[in-house]
Amino acid sequence: MTTPEAPADAAIRTRLDELALRLRHFHSALLDVAKEEYQFLHGPVKSPYELFSLVTTNESFQWLRPLSGLMATLDEVLDAKNTTLTRQNLTDVQHALGSLFAATETQFADFRAGYTRARSNPKVRETEESWRSVLSSLEA
Repeated sequence: MTTPEAPADAAIRTRLDELALRLRHFHSALLDVAKEEYQFLHGPVKSPYELFSLVTTNESFQWLRPLSGLMATLDEVLDAKNTTLTRQNLTDVQHALGSLFAATETQFADFRAGYTRARSNPKVRETEESWRSVLSSLEA
């Protein structure tokens, strides 16, 4: 039996799934920049396992953690069983992303500094434009 909320849930889920996908591409582009910075200073990263270890433990990659955490939370929301997504879920994601990039949010200053360094990379600009386009469509 279909409830009145089901179509709204499906539409919201589709939009948030698309945003999550585009954020993953953005995160990957930022990670590539962070890896390049690290390798410039410390030499090559020899394997995906070494990169994983660096990302999770090395301070050179710490600036990415707020975005990683936001994405993990979004994935948890999308993967939750028997949960109906609502307009509030869209609002929460918009607010979280806004906070991450807001100059007034001092707790994310390291993220913004890393992001500012990375913005010169064409892949970062391209993937940012992509997720921001989806985010704008959420407001419509």
